[in-house]
Amino acid sequence: MSSTILPPGAKKPNTALAERGIQPRFGELAQDCRQRIMNRLAERLGTVFTLVDRTLVTHAEKAGNNKLQSLFFDSMRDIRHQRASIERVYHQQIANRFTQFLEGPTPLASTVTRAESLSLIEHEDYEETLLVTNMASRVKARCPQALFALTQRLALLNRGQRLPDLDNPFAPQVIAQAFRHALAPSAFSLRIKTILYTLFEQQVMDDLDALYDDLNSCLIAAGVLPNLKFSVQNPDEPLNPAKQASTHSAAGNGGGSTPHTGKSRRDSSTEPTAAPAEDPAAWFLGLSELLDTHRQQAPEAPLLGGRSIVSFALRTATSTYSAGELQAALDRLQEQSAANLAQRLGQPQPVESFKVDLYNQLEIRSQLPGQQKLASEEADVVDLVGMLFDFILKDQNLPDSCKIALSHLHTPYLRIALQDKALFTLPQHPARILLNSLAQAGVLYGDEEDDSGLLSKIHWVVEQVLRNYRGEQRLLKDLLDEFTTFVTALRHRIELHERRAVEAAKGRDRLTTARNLALDVIARAQQNRELPAMIRGFFEQTWLDVLVFVLLRHEASSEQWQRVCTTTEQLAWSCTALTDAEQEKLRGLRLALLEDVRQGMLWLGGLHDDSIRQRLRDIVACQLAAQHGQPSVSAPTATGSVPTLGINRLDIELGEEAELLRTPPPKVLSPRIQALVEQLKHLEFGTRFEFIQGEERRRLKLSWFSPTSHNYMFVDHSGLRVAVKPIDVLAEEIDQGQARILPPRVTAPLVDRALAAIVRVLHRFSGRLPDSAQGTDTP
Repeated sequence: MSSTILPPGAKKPNTALAERGIQPRFGELAQDCRQRIMNRLAERLGTVFTLVDRTLVTHAEKAGNNKLQSLFFDSMRDIRHQRASIERVYHQQIANRFTQFLEGPTPLASTVTRAESLSLIEHEDYEETLLVTNMASRVKARCPQALFALTQRLALLNRGQRLPDLDNPFAPQVIAQAFRHALAPSAFSLRIKTILYTLFEQQVMDDLDALYDDLNSCLIAAGVLPNLKFSVQNPDEPLNPAKQASTHSAAGNGGGSTPHTGKSRRDSSTEPTAAPAEDPAAWFLGLSELLDTHRQQAPEAPLLGGRSIVSFALRTATSTYSAGELQAALDRLQEQSAANLAQRLGQPQPVESFKVDLYNQLEIRSQLPGQQKLASEEADVVDLVGMLFDFILKDQNLPDSCKIALSHLHTPYLRIALQDKALFTLPQHPARILLNSLAQAGVLYGDEEDDSGLLSKIHWVVEQVLRNYRGEQRLLKDLLDEFTTFVTALRHRIELHERRAVEAAKGRDRLTTARNLALDVIARAQQNRELPAMIRGFFEQTWLDVLVFVLLRHEASSEQWQRVCTTTEQLAWSCTALTDAEQEKLRGLRLALLEDVRQGMLWLGGLHDDSIRQRLRDIVACQLAAQHGQPSVSAPTATGSVPTLGINRLDIELGEEAELLRTPPPKVLSPRIQALVEQLKHLEFGTRFEFIQGEERRRLKLSWFSPTSHNYMFVDHSGLRVAVKPIDVLAEEIDQGQARILPPRVTAPLVDRALAAIVRVLHRFSGRLPDSAQGTDTP
């Protein structure tokens, strides 16, 4: 393009526009793409807020206590008030990203994350980071072809320069981070934010597939790389990031992007594209630098799981083991583990002893014994995997039996990490998902007294990996599919057991409540009245069942219940000495009263007509005897057995809970016990307890509590009911140290938690972690 001579006094053109990244001839096309994405995102974000009320109401209906229910309703109101500002900030974020794309990146747009940026973050912030990162990673894993094509076409618009993810206005992490930025000023709890992120992923992120296809079609129609090809690695091939990078590089060159130059193995072009940090290569490089710092400052100081593998070699060693020698040593260790796995599964595999075995295997076959060491990057991977498995062995959320089983995956997982460092940086890596799934199942359903088959299934997966893994990710995916199917069936079985236990408890509670109300009605009818023994027996053995029957099928405010209560009162009144006026009244309502009594007995079923008629004759006899001052009937004369839900039958129905469900006499509670009782009233269903009896400890889950009797029902890991405790008894056990409330289960995946702990430890070793944050590395 020819230069333009400015006339005297004319101003220079805007530098930003003159040097902007996008080629001017594509300006109108870029604006068209901008309008498409802004309209699409605005529509989908609107759907998110349309669904918020319905979703929060559903959660409120399922809430275990009033406090949690109030949280959902209050948040519903707050979201309505803040919706406009959240949408405005979100759209501004997307628009700003697109403006940066049009005018060129700012100097700070693509900064490299160094080790110093791997700082300690708060738990909720970390959980939120995981939510955002994982939803972006799922989009990348779901539509790599469309994303690759869109990135290459944008590179052509951008003067042939391939955009980093953070400068790509269409990148899934940019779209997800914009929503996080929009929510940042709001004081929503993590629970509410998780609901919002879930809706955002369902409505916005899941729609990106169609959006990317639309944008690619638009660019193809404009003649932008219409014949672009995309190659995918064979899933049965061993993981090879170098090969993967070269394949993408070649495709990128054909699309007009700048060719990759052959740099060191730590070149970011050979690293995966998703990680806990926004730049996975820099994130792993930061970990390596922290490890180097630790080795330089204290080479003999232990890491998590013992000494660094570097300390095993002599300081005078100058030659390094080849990658083939290292893999051969790991092959031999894996074969040894698989050969006698049944015996090994009884004990954990300590990290330090594994490193000793690995070094010995390297030295046994070494051509230069005592003169070789591991290459720096391979030593980093060995130490990081060792720290990961040391974290597993110390994780307090996992049962010991699960820790022992998972510890034997150390050898194959080191092989995986050496082949593909994406294990550390890519949440959707098959090996990482498999390890997280095994651990999560152990946390949720594992128990030292396992009777669900879970531990056997975990052992089976470990055995399959040890015997058959030779670098093929297909095996890991197949094992994950089978284990997921097993866990899904196990979860459904546990949920069914628990649901049945809860429904049975609710039924018993409702039955007890109905019985207590029925007894109260009978007690009021008999109060201050001397009734014949036959009538008292009829009330306690037969009519009580009628009252319970009606109350179980109708509300206490129903017409049916009011009528049967009136019948009870009239029946008791009719069997006492009456005045002449009252006797006249009785003669007028006797037939209707007897019909109501007969109808009540018919409801019970199982009574023959002859038995019902005999009882009605006994009632009339008692009424006449009472009016004539004759001795009362001492016992009923009805024949035949009567199936009832009376006191004796009900006690049999309730079993060992009969005493628990009776209204206990009031107890005098100490102020401390009263305070504990109030705290227990606000617990959520699902809260875990540990009960201690001598040396025995048992962890149970609060599955349901009665709002009337205040009895708390607990289930075990398999969903079966094992204990029912009155609230005051539970408070006393807590006060006496016989029970304690356990902290909520950690929801973050195992590998994510381990990596966060590793970062903290390395920061502490390097002196970069504040003193106030030390001591937070316990799993």
